[in-house]
Amino acid sequence: MQSRIYEVLEKYYGYKEFRKGQKEVIEHILSGNDVLTIMSTGSGKSICYQVPALVLDGLTIVISPLISLMKDQVDAMRDMGIPSAYINSSLSTTEFNEVMEGIRNEKYKILYIAPERLDSYEFYGVVAGVNISQIAIDEAHCVSQWGHDFRSSYRRISGFIDRLNKRPIITAFTATASKEVRQDIVKLLRLQSPKIFITGFDRENLSINIIKGENKKKFLMKYLEKNKENSGIIYAATRKEVDNIYKDLYEKGFSVARYHAGLSDEERSNNQEEFIYDRIKLMVATNAFGMGIDKSNIRYVIHYNMPKNIEGYYQEIGRAGRDGEKSECVLLFAPGDIHIQKYLIEVGVENPERKNNQYKALQQMVDFVYSNDCYRSYILNYFGEQYGEQCGNCSNCLNEGEILDKTVDSQKVLSCIYRMKRNFGSTMVIDVLRGSKNKKVLDLNFNELSTYGIMKDYSADNLKNFINTLISHGYLSQMEGTYPVLALNQKSMEVLRGQHKVLFKEFKVQEKKSVSNKLFDLLKELRFNMAKEAGIPPYIIFGDGTLREMSSKYPQSKEEFLEVSGVGEVKYNKYGSAFKEVIKNYIKENKIEIKVKEESNEDKVVKEESEQDVESRIAAALTQDENDFYVTTDEELFKALLKLREELSQKEGAYPPSLISKNTLKEISGRYPDSMEKLKDIGGFGPKKIEKYGAAVLEVVNDYTAEKQLFPQWEEKKRKRLVLDGEERKNNQIALDMLSQNRELKEISEELEVSISTILGYVTDYIDEFGRPEFNLDLSELFTEEEEAVIMEVCERVGYDKVSKVKAELPDTIKYEAIRAVILKNYK
Repeated sequence: MQSRIYEVLEKYYGYKEFRKGQKEVIEHILSGNDVLTIMSTGSGKSICYQVPALVLDGLTIVISPLISLMKDQVDAMRDMGIPSAYINSSLSTTEFNEVMEGIRNEKYKILYIAPERLDSYEFYGVVAGVNISQIAIDEAHCVSQWGHDFRSSYRRISGFIDRLNKRPIITAFTATASKEVRQDIVKLLRLQSPKIFITGFDRENLSINIIKGENKKKFLMKYLEKNKENSGIIYAATRKEVDNIYKDLYEKGFSVARYHAGLSDEERSNNQEEFIYDRIKLMVATNAFGMGIDKSNIRYVIHYNMPKNIEGYYQEIGRAGRDGEKSECVLLFAPGDIHIQKYLIEVGVENPERKNNQYKALQQMVDFVYSNDCYRSYILNYFGEQYGEQCGNCSNCLNEGEILDKTVDSQKVLSCIYRMKRNFGSTMVIDVLRGSKNKKVLDLNFNELSTYGIMKDYSADNLKNFINTLISHGYLSQMEGTYPVLALNQKSMEVLRGQHKVLFKEFKVQEKKSVSNKLFDLLKELRFNMAKEAGIPPYIIFGDGTLREMSSKYPQSKEEFLEVSGVGEVKYNKYGSAFKEVIKNYIKENKIEIKVKEESNEDKVVKEESEQDVESRIAAALTQDENDFYVTTDEELFKALLKLREELSQKEGAYPPSLISKNTLKEISGRYPDSMEKLKDIGGFGPKKIEKYGAAVLEVVNDYTAEKQLFPQWEEKKRKRLVLDGEERKNNQIALDMLSQNRELKEISEELEVSISTILGYVTDYIDEFGRPEFNLDLSELFTEEEEAVIMEVCERVGYDKVSKVKAELPDTIKYEAIRAVILKNYK
């Protein structure tokens, strides 16, 4: 049996040895046993079920969630001479009937199928009559609702298997799965006494770099300019972000396409194909793109926003370097990324247990970003694989820096939390440590604590960053949820007692270099042209690693080509002569001396290789741009200002929010401006409002501070972003969160002081960006049947994308909110 599997491996795949873990998995399958295999992306999972498929007598059915994966895999296998097919929604009726006939006639060794198609009686009627040797479930984590990509169709796989006349060997494969997800896979797929293989999550060829405190757009442009010849993926959190990045890159002449759920099926399919076939170099996408994309020569993956969990992140970066060649993974982090992910969880997840689980996973991702230690070690430890050393291939390991003793500063933070007696969020802790005079701090008498103001030398952002680093390293706990609070733990107490030192690394920026060579580029060009002519993706012919080995070994005979990893009999017979010719011409033109084969590797080749330095900056400084300005509302003063606004509005007969908004009054109450000049620094209080209402507002503020004997210290906000009461969500996020809590539209409108039409606009934007939210919205009271008919007639005539255009065609009596409501009901 062993000789047979090696024969298959070399003949079809061109390899003489299996990668780590593959041989053990294959042998267990061929012994007739169920298996669950956790093998990192790019480690060769598909070989683990394809080789048994070629050895076993009968048909192997591979259940896969994505059309693109099936097509790529089947194209690759057909190119190797392996009879295979796929069934999914992309097939025409004629093509489907041809595949069904092929199954009846036992034409195929491997059949890929989408899980939804298992419900087809026609399909079951055909496969029930053939010998099925193996059912392989790819991306098996999709069966678990606690996994990062749950698919309800995966829950029906076990029912399909139960209906078969004879139970085949069941094999399940995934790249990332926590202990809980692994238990779900075994239980829900009803695997029988499966051997669980965890072959290791480490991808040594991937460098992991986290960039903090830099302008994302500038970094991205500089990086892409230096990597124009390489294939890469840029992931962004939202459709809108994807569209913006795509537009910028397209206008600057980059070879780029985009992918997200808001595009048509045709555009997504075309863009994906352009990328896979190397006709474009760069894909900008949401996480809807990539699972099962079997493209081996992706040299970098950039996350423009922080992903929502480590499992998703690790699977996404695993799409780089599937050929084993060195590749780079860059995460561009800003604190606002955390709020985007919280917003998506709050609006998109209804089940309370699942929501809490996602918040927990998000916090683990945040801890990873703020980790001061080796990033690879953090990820592998997360998946239960002990990795205590420094990898030397992530930004934390590579960047030079000095180890500093941060024990005293840590004790200040921990002592402050201990003395506050109750659990608070980081904003309140920061206010106390920096000596804030806002009303909540004073009302709770925190200004009397010995820790009050002892960290004034830290900015609010730098102190928040330091606290996040303490959380990341376990010196401090954070309770998960929409508004997390800080809590001490055993490790905190050890630091407070002086039993444990806190040592963090202060980083310096370091640059790195990469190397290219001319023959490699010529071979890539040949591969591209041959692939174009054959109508297949270039990497199916040979991977980058194979071409790189050719460009250093200069094979000129069949024997020498077969010694190159990735060149088997089938591929040599198909492509060898063309590659041989290019290599021979290159040797001749460059007068390269090839010495006799018996000599050592060092003496075989004497070549001249041009090097091109490519800058790729790795920045991991723990400091953030100080762009946030935190203000805490003084509730008593705020009520007095609301009363003033009510009096002014009655005098003018105006709607109160049109005079001064609640948020403006809250900012005034928390900052205590005492002059017209200081009012100019208040958001939403322009020159006309200052002229009209400034004196009255200052009178209320000054009377209040005098009565309370407050002596607030004024701090300029200027262009910083205002954060009121620790609330970093924008109005649209707050409104959607309130809708998900079943709050009424009118109630939300009054609380946020925005119109119902504006709230419906938020919902429309959300649907355009992410798809339909889980909450239900009652729109029936916003329009009559007659209004709906008139609005729809206009929408059909002029389109519904621009509400103002529709409004111009309607009677004045029809309100904007009615128009938006009708569009939401009928067109979104």
